[in-house]
Amino acid sequence: MNEQAPILKAREVTKRFPGVLALDRVSFQLLPGEVHALVGENGAGKSTLIKVITGVYAPDEGRVLFGGEEVSFASPRDSQAAGISTIYQEINLIPMRSVAQNVFLGREPRTRFGLLDSERMNREAAEILGRYGIQADVTAPLHSLGLGTQQMVAVARAVSLDARVVIMDEPTSSLEAREVDTLFRVIRQLRDENVGVVYVSHQLDELYEICEKVTVLRDGKLVHSGDLAELSKLQLIATMLGRELAEVERRATGFGENREVGREPVLRVRGLTRRHVLDGVSFDVRPGEVVGLAGLLGAGRSETAKAIFGAQPLDSGEVQMAGKDVKTGSPPSAIKAGIAFLPEDRRSEGIIPGLSVRENIVAAAMPRLSRVGLVSEKAQNELVERFMERLGIKASSPDQPVGELSGGNQQKVMLARWLCLDPKVLILDEPTRGIDVGAKAEVQHLIDELAEGGLGVIMISSELEEVVEGSDRVVVLRNGSVAGTLSGDDISEENLMETLAEGGSSENGESAGE
Repeated sequence: MNEQAPILKAREVTKRFPGVLALDRVSFQLLPGEVHALVGENGAGKSTLIKVITGVYAPDEGRVLFGGEEVSFASPRDSQAAGISTIYQEINLIPMRSVAQNVFLGREPRTRFGLLDSERMNREAAEILGRYGIQADVTAPLHSLGLGTQQMVAVARAVSLDARVVIMDEPTSSLEAREVDTLFRVIRQLRDENVGVVYVSHQLDELYEICEKVTVLRDGKLVHSGDLAELSKLQLIATMLGRELAEVERRATGFGENREVGREPVLRVRGLTRRHVLDGVSFDVRPGEVVGLAGLLGAGRSETAKAIFGAQPLDSGEVQMAGKDVKTGSPPSAIKAGIAFLPEDRRSEGIIPGLSVRENIVAAAMPRLSRVGLVSEKAQNELVERFMERLGIKASSPDQPVGELSGGNQQKVMLARWLCLDPKVLILDEPTRGIDVGAKAEVQHLIDELAEGGLGVIMISSELEEVVEGSDRVVVLRNGSVAGTLSGDDISEENLMETLAEGGSSENGESAGE
């Protein structure tokens, strides 16, 4: 192992917020050329530690050392100038500017007369992207690229700053498999160049593929630090959750085994078509059934979900609930028919961060709670209390701003909002993305419970393991059409991969799901 002195150290760092001890004497160290996983449940202190290191917060106690010297950065810009680059889960670039302008943001090359040297900037941006195998038109506006490519541009910008430490916070959340491979190639290149990498992710498979060391935080405390290879995945989960290994082995997933599924479909989807997006997608969902939608990025999973909910315009196709046609292109009609939809991006399309837990939960139910324009406060309180208890939403009170909750609890608040309406079909787009392993199992268990209660569920997930474990039937999409349908014992990662790659015996059409 590398015997060099640590490039980055946090010593006994403590950070307090009103009523919360976010970090309690946490120590951490990173060697040059080391890829170090920083893990823990949401609220464990990972983000706070990163923000202390990069100058967003000043520690209340303890010290941060960079290159062997104590540092106290006044801002993230100062830490970046010193040689610490951070790549955040939510892309922190300017969408309307070009790729090249974003790569050189704040350090644009100038001519000797002080003017912007666009030709040099475009040339050097193309060289930087090419160096890391990233294919993109550097003159195109950033917003014109896919989310995955935008994330890779953020990566290219960060690693082009001659950084000695690169911190990556959930860097693969928007990437498809091929882009993850590119990212890992970039990380290995950084390691070979003696750059230290701090890698934060909930995806355990990624950690074991790319990281050598691991530091585990729980409730603001350091609970483990050492070689990642010395811990199995279940041991790592047990350490993160503070549970016995045997208990984690018993509850490796939140999904159950068997469910009663109704005979007649509650939802029928036929021939959903939109040029260049969807091509004749058809399937059914029965009461009590979880239907997984699987496919690579761009296969049409989210587009299918939005089309069913009326949020995606169609050229042709029909949606039926309990045998009755639902007006496509109209979310109010879908909601009235009993269709609920949790979108993939809960921040921009789901929760209302500035409002309270109470206000977020009752937002959709207001028309039902009102009488001649007046809303009963008692009815509101009873509804909120019932669903906070039922879903196990952890908040200081119903009046706490929902933006302050962990990702898992925000997801539960969104679930509560729709369950208030007593839907018949629930569409979940990436329901466990970006939440920690404990909350993930809880959300999976909730999905199970809802299906057992007779709800028809459509679940979209990029994690094949989640689709395999949680679905009664899997509809595999490729290039906007149904490539095949798997059910029963045929649902396996191997069969899914094969269908994704080659296409299987499709049940697309009138017989889909019957």
